[in-house]
Amino acid sequence: MAEKRKLPIGVEFFREFHTENFYYVDKTGFIGELLRTRGTVNLFTRPRRFCKKAAG
Repeated sequence: MAEKRKLPIGVEFFREFHTENFYYVDKTGFIGELLRTRGTVNLFTRPRRFCKKAAG
């Protein structure tokens, strides 16, 4: 039986996806589909602390 992968809740560093066996879904191909079939409103979300500098 294959080992179950974990959901990356609270994971901050990309390298942990591989080393800790988390699920990872590459949605790069979705960009072309979005551009072809875009709606009147599109919502783009980001991780909570994405692109923020560390305090200090």
